[in-house]
Amino acid sequence: MPTLKDVAQHVGVSVSTVSRVVNNDTSRQINAETKSKVWQAVRELGYTPNESARRLVRNEKEQGRKATKQIGCVVAAEHLRQEHPYFSPILNGFNKKMIEAGYSIAFIHTADELADEAALHRIAQDARVDGVMIIGWIQQTIIDYLKTLQIAVVGISTTGDGIAVIDYDRISAAKSAVEHLLEQGHRQIGFIGGFGHNGKLDSEERYQGYKFALYEAGISLNKQWIIDTRWIVDQSYEQMKAMLQQDHTEEMPTAIFSASDLLAIPAMRAAIEQGKRIPEDIAFIAMDNIELAQYTTPPLSSVHVPKQEIGAVAAKTMFDQLQGNYPLTPKVLLPYELMIRQSSTYRRT
Repeated sequence: MPTLKDVAQHVGVSVSTVSRVVNNDTSRQINAETKSKVWQAVRELGYTPNESARRLVRNEKEQGRKATKQIGCVVAAEHLRQEHPYFSPILNGFNKKMIEAGYSIAFIHTADELADEAALHRIAQDARVDGVMIIGWIQQTIIDYLKTLQIAVVGISTTGDGIAVIDYDRISAAKSAVEHLLEQGHRQIGFIGGFGHNGKLDSEERYQGYKFALYEAGISLNKQWIIDTRWIVDQSYEQMKAMLQQDHTEEMPTAIFSASDLLAIPAMRAAIEQGKRIPEDIAFIAMDNIELAQYTTPPLSSVHVPKQEIGAVAAKTMFDQLQGNYPLTPKVLLPYELMIRQSSTYRRT
């Protein structure tokens, strides 16, 4: 069983330095590079920080790991832990299936809360979970650490390497939404969305689907019609209003594809306030088909994503992993469906 001394020798630092890092002791300053090396050594050597935990690991190796019937959850950001019209149904679908099987959710932490490796290590050891579900894009370092714990790890709407992922094809879904606008006669189509997994708009799959549809139709991208909100709802309203208030000699989009309903709704409000008729002057179509989409004025066209089903399939994948039935790490893409409503049904001639 690796000891503090083994970790210290591996890194080339004192035992006291390693002890301060793994116990999150802030009484003396330790630079970030040293901390990173210590935690890398902890993972590589399989060191467990305290004696009681070491005894547990020893017993599990001798007797086989004991199931706790508890699952942890890591979400990308704080708003995903709260009532979110897209992610909440996914979490509910997952939770329902886990409860039916006798499991419970031990914790829901954000990626920011686990950015400190001491906190990540402590939570992982204290919680004693059988598996972890990941929702949204989180740091690969967190995923890599969870994989070393030899527990089931399933991702939803994430790009994590080496884990099973349940999702839908965002590129294809976005492309189909834009193709609907093209079929309605639109050639001036704008985009509203936010950054992708690397913090930049270009890496966002729905933006890629939008560009792909325009490319296939032989339409050049107009960067003046691209609204990057950074996923901030207020920015959708403000930037849409600013676009429509530009000099009227400038060409304006006749349609908008939004990467989410939550961004489309404030943009629609901005358009109406600027005297635009929807869909006669400017059409809208979005993604997710949250419950509110059908109640906007006019009702919002959207790509339906099977949210509850994604959560349920994630639970089934978790069960399979817990029972040792998944030697591989699959990526499962569930089907989507266009829900065409009045916000995009005006045909341009």
